[in-house]
Amino acid sequence: MGRPKFIASVSFGKDSLATVLLAKEHDEPLDEAVYCEVMFDKDISGEVPEHRDFIYDTAIPKLEEMGVRIIVLRSAKTYVDLFTGRVTRGPKKSMVRSFPICGRCAVQRDCKVRPIQRYQKTLPPETVKYIGIARDETERLLRLENGRQVSLLAKYNFTEQDAWQLCDSAGLLSPVYAFTGRGGCWFCPNAKMPELRHLYDHHPDLWARMLALQAIPGKTTEKFNRTQKFSDIDAVFRQEDGEAALRQAA
Repeated sequence: MGRPKFIASVSFGKDSLATVLLAKEHDEPLDEAVYCEVMFDKDISGEVPEHRDFIYDTAIPKLEEMGVRIIVLRSAKTYVDLFTGRVTRGPKKSMVRSFPICGRCAVQRDCKVRPIQRYQKTLPPETVKYIGIARDETERLLRLENGRQVSLLAKYNFTEQDAWQLCDSAGLLSPVYAFTGRGGCWFCPNAKMPELRHLYDHHPDLWARMLALQAIPGKTTEKFNRTQKFSDIDAVFRQEDGEAALRQAA
């Protein structure tokens, strides 16, 4: 009987990439790295554009040069599909589903978790998954499934900062860390204001798409996150720009 299959779950953030680098450095078994890309619509990635370019132009080619097989998964459903879908029962029947609910994100469920679960069903039952959790993330480490999920970062005593430095040294640190400390879709309701400001400043085409969704009538909710409409955030940034222009003119 041969050894079990070993896969790495990757988002191409620092922790998951450091996991792959450690596996190669220490000759840990690694059969493939699995990435699930959430899509905004059929053509536009849900990844922040800088991160998507890094994934496809830098990270995947470098890992493949190292002999790592990359599996890319995508759901048939997109953010726009879920947003524009209609409620089929209950008091809000026929209304547009609208923005996902913080903490119960249908996008995470349908566009990421389910494709991964479908893929996992094709794997041998004894498959071992490497999870990018650093040794200083104690609570997350305690939730790993014994024997089925392994943290190489913890095994080799790597903190999150160590993972950052390893990726940086290897030329595999995503440019998103210049303006955020977390990964996530550019339309995520949990996005912090600096992340949204980056989208507003550098990707006006994507910003305009979110404003167009906000304008759709008959939605179950008008709120993008727990407290604000997307149009409210847009108004804040426009006001900030106006005030900055006045200061420069003074």
